[in-house]
Amino acid sequence: MAVDVKQIGDRVAKESAVLESIRNEARKVIVGQSELLDRLIMALLCNQHVLIEGVPGLAKTLSVTTLAKMIHATFSRIQFTPDLLPGDVLGTLIYNPKSGEFTIRKGPVFANIVLADEINRAPAKVQSALLEAMQERQVTIGDETFKLEEPFLVLATQNPVEQEGTYPLPEAQVDRFMMKLKVDYPTKAQEKEILRRMARSKPNTDVQAIIQPADVIRLRQLADEIYMDEKIEDYIVDLIEATRNPAAYKLPIKQLIRYGASPRATIFLTMAAKANALLEGRGYVTPQDVKTIAPDVLRHRVILTYEAEAEEKTSEDIISQILATVDVP
Repeated sequence: MAVDVKQIGDRVAKESAVLESIRNEARKVIVGQSELLDRLIMALLCNQHVLIEGVPGLAKTLSVTTLAKMIHATFSRIQFTPDLLPGDVLGTLIYNPKSGEFTIRKGPVFANIVLADEINRAPAKVQSALLEAMQERQVTIGDETFKLEEPFLVLATQNPVEQEGTYPLPEAQVDRFMMKLKVDYPTKAQEKEILRRMARSKPNTDVQAIIQPADVIRLRQLADEIYMDEKIEDYIVDLIEATRNPAAYKLPIKQLIRYGASPRATIFLTMAAKANALLEGRGYVTPQDVKTIAPDVLRHRVILTYEAEAEEKTSEDIISQILATVDVP
């Protein structure tokens, strides 16, 4: 097995230059937000979708569009509004009165990278329209089903639910997102750099397209092959089990959790830990990889009770407590 790990490590070392070039190119436009950019790259490596939450103006949309520009791939942006219809996202059948036939007009979801901007400003029926595309990577219009081209990635932004004009997303859809990222304000130094770069009538947001879809697929295959020891697998299973049965891990938080994380969380936490190891330039996963990525994978999957809300506990508080208690291999 040691030989295999060494071979994987050698391949990771070769690919590290590609991943670093993506980071460097993004930094030409994005100030700070290095964690957000890394998570978006991880989502690309894992072939999964990401939900990004934060107040307006924190470069959520800019980060997604910057990533899209760096890949030789198609990109579309859907601005979610209260009057948006499912056909506006997926496409629809158009009737031609001359021929008496219907023709299919494909919607903006037919792209490699789809930015669902302010996704929680549209009603539930529109969110449901995305489910088939996100999970099955196909779209049905009329009686025809179309496969979506790889890579296919939905990167959604949302404003905090307390803001006016927002709808809470259905749990089934939220669970389809591999990670839910929370974007915070920049530091004072970063804010000053933003001022210098962006406070002009036409700020420079140009980046070079530096990778092909074939590169993305190759990197995904490498991410899948990152070595994970059985002890790390057990650790991941323990973390997920602790969200469902905290008493077994001597955690006095049973009354605070309504629903624990689903098996999808186990899958996504494993994939994300491997992607994090790849970004760190390693061919194997460490417990720290799991701990680093766990809050982003679990924060939208640990559903709290009213009692937790009354005590002003958040899912992040619960996850931190679990990470601090469960034995690390």
